[in-house]
Amino acid sequence: MAASGVDGQLRGQGLQGFYRAGIRTLARMEVRLGGIEPMPLQGALTSAAEARFVGSIRVPGDPDPDPALTVERLRHADGSETVTVRNAGGRPARLPLEITFGTDLGLLADIAAGQRAADLPSQVQSAGLRWAGGGRSATVSARPTPHAVLAGAGVLRWDLELQPGARWAVELHTALESAPAGTRPPTGRGQGVPLPWTEPEVRCDDSRAERLVPRSLDALAALLLADADRPTDLYAASGAPWRFGLTAADALWAARWTLPFGTRMAAGTLRAMARRQQSAAAPGAAGTAPRQEGVIPGPMRHGGPELPPTCTATEATLLFVTVLAEAWRWGLGRPEVIELLPAVERALAAMRAAVGDGSDSPDGFVLDLGRSPEERASRPAAARCEVQAQAYRAAMHGAELLAAFARPGAAEWRSWAAALRERFREQFWIDDLSGGRPAAALLTGGRSVPAVASSFVHLLDVGLSREGQLLEGLLDREQTRILAQRLVAPELDCGWGLRTLSAKSPRFNPLGHRSGAVRVHETALAVAGLADAGFEREAGVLLEGLLGAAEHFDGRLPEMYAGEQRVAGCPPVPHPAACRPAALSAAAGVHAVLALAGIRPDVPGGRVVVRPASTTPLGELELTGLRVAGEPFSVRVSRIGVAVVEEAPPQLQLGAG
Repeated sequence: MAASGVDGQLRGQGLQGFYRAGIRTLARMEVRLGGIEPMPLQGALTSAAEARFVGSIRVPGDPDPDPALTVERLRHADGSETVTVRNAGGRPARLPLEITFGTDLGLLADIAAGQRAADLPSQVQSAGLRWAGGGRSATVSARPTPHAVLAGAGVLRWDLELQPGARWAVELHTALESAPAGTRPPTGRGQGVPLPWTEPEVRCDDSRAERLVPRSLDALAALLLADADRPTDLYAASGAPWRFGLTAADALWAARWTLPFGTRMAAGTLRAMARRQQSAAAPGAAGTAPRQEGVIPGPMRHGGPELPPTCTATEATLLFVTVLAEAWRWGLGRPEVIELLPAVERALAAMRAAVGDGSDSPDGFVLDLGRSPEERASRPAAARCEVQAQAYRAAMHGAELLAAFARPGAAEWRSWAAALRERFREQFWIDDLSGGRPAAALLTGGRSVPAVASSFVHLLDVGLSREGQLLEGLLDREQTRILAQRLVAPELDCGWGLRTLSAKSPRFNPLGHRSGAVRVHETALAVAGLADAGFEREAGVLLEGLLGAAEHFDGRLPEMYAGEQRVAGCPPVPHPAACRPAALSAAAGVHAVLALAGIRPDVPGGRVVVRPASTTPLGELELTGLRVAGEPFSVRVSRIGVAVVEEAPPQLQLGAG
């Protein structure tokens, strides 16, 4: 990856530089023409992996007020850059081009913590420079060969003579020569390997949505990694720059939300997660929770001011079951599903083992799956609202898979899910003057955590079932209505999306990960869940905020941004620690748009239902290039909410929801 300011200069400040395998291969790359830095005119992404910077230079002594020279820099995240100088003036230009380089070969984790070592001494190597230190080494090479190399200053120099209308270019390549033994950089998708999804076309009356979907998929494509154990299996890295690696929960969300474009990414992600699922109790890797049997490992994350940190292994393990069940509905092949059913059974068993018994935790509710028995005994656990929603959905989806493939346990899991639903409605709902709300969590003895938080949206994500229907959720109809109204109230909806914590809370912080910032994927979950439940007005309100934010972020939503109240004429405030691109926000942007078409396939049942939002918040919407059962699927939704399927697999019966 590469990071710089909008002027394109790499000055070694903060995160700036080129990176490979978590090592900063180049920290400084400053261009000067005739000893003058170009005046920055424009700096912009042309894709998630490429950027273009344009600057101008006035030749000293030139009487013309217009700048004669322009400098264009085309940068690629793989470590390459082309610098082009053009002379648009009426006189020849004779002046030197000097590019100053330097690096500390620092580790991304150290740089993220604010540590900046001094630049290493450079050495002349071939047509460029080389640095070595700390068991690492990197090079920069140039074509054409520089006229002079000043190793002590880290400068490559060319003496240019440009006639009027002429141009000159140099190609620069940065490479990591070696890294400490034992490091294993992630493998990219590789040249010639196709994307694991089709490239859809979105046409609608709202140009923001038209722009959001392709740019989100471009960002997601830049995060794709090939599994080292099986390079044909692709999954999404969590995000750049801070988490450019596998976080199982994020990868599974991205795979689930790209199912309308094919099941290949879901299949690759599921197989990669199944290989990491623990089959017997063993210690976890550094930074992760202890690995229990059936659990897909994941890192700990901040739980907000009201609750202790949570382990993403819980979310990943439960989501694994849902992604497989829904991928099967979208057309994942029967042999591939059968191959993954043992992992589903292990995940369900891990969930059963994490149910509280009432002695040190809420009785009958699911706790964090990554907690060891020793941790449970030493520290009481909380039963989180969102975990119950994910566990209930996993139990229902698991039952459907077990029944369809003649595996034992389907009836038992349906019964377990029904009992969980009844307990949840009795114990998690808090009555108040506003009509009530779910508890954020239950503690030992049934004490509730009354925080109002965006995590409630997981209760609306009920999941796809047979014949194009949705599963019944943990909330009843009236509770869902009250929650819908609560989500769009100003205490949670800041105008750009849902705050993670109510603005009325004394612990509200608009930049807090779990205390007030807007996390894009939760707003997208709310949009889809509200539309599915029939609360389309509320869905439209939140979608408008999300699209408004996307417009200010040039159609490339970050992982999160500040939960400051929306003010006319002021853009959303970026979050300093947000990943951009991020798998969750990129896939969520796609999900929020496509969910309004209401496409619900059941390929095993030979049916696909289309139930669009009748209020059509995007106006007329046309989706082409989708995939159901591996074959093209296209749908058009009119401005009055009538859906017309224009292309579909012939073996599927069409229906309206």
